[in-house]
Amino acid sequence: MNRDLTDYRKSYDKKTLEEDTLEKSPFVLFSTWFKEVEEAGGVEEANAMTITTNGLDGFPKARIVLLKHYDEKGFVFYTNYESEKGKAIAANNKVCISFFWPNLERQVIIKGEVAKISNEKSNEYFQSRPRGSQLGAWASAQSNVISNREVLEKTLANLEEKYKDTIIPKPDFWGGYCIKPVTFEFWQGRPNRLHDRIRFESEDNKNEWKIERLSP
Repeated sequence: MNRDLTDYRKSYDKKTLEEDTLEKSPFVLFSTWFKEVEEAGGVEEANAMTITTNGLDGFPKARIVLLKHYDEKGFVFYTNYESEKGKAIAANNKVCISFFWPNLERQVIIKGEVAKISNEKSNEYFQSRPRGSQLGAWASAQSNVISNREVLEKTLANLEEKYKDTIIPKPDFWGGYCIKPVTFEFWQGRPNRLHDRIRFESEDNKNEWKIERLSP
């Protein structure tokens, strides 16, 4: 396997990010960008985000999860608490999430600290999911080694029979996390690789943010 990718080239020139028109709240700016990405089209899941945790094996690990709610308290996603990412978070609750929106040549990178949301909120969301997704949460011992695909299919079939005529309860090992940001970095592609990078940094956990421009 040997492939040269040095000829891949793209010029970024769709938008700018200027201090004199900048929102003073990173949450407001994130919401504005998110809506603009949705309205521009071309991104099937604008809420897809990469979350990076510090693994128990000493290596950082990144994977895609789906953002399900955000406000000024933080960014919420759902997963199996006993998964590899859940165990990593239990050991070190400092994470990084990032969004890449190529339709508007934008990235957002957020560092923050994670805490579980209430069981009531997790249950409310779980009950809003399609039944197939509910059963999938029960069927998958996420991140564990299994012998083959058939193990999952048989487990799912048994669960479908078990809960055929009943409400499916939320597993105790499944629920939501909320990431409370400490820094936001907004990245807007610009020509000649001189991209706009603006960082918001929380000051002593107050509702105040230091705003700085970073060199690209």
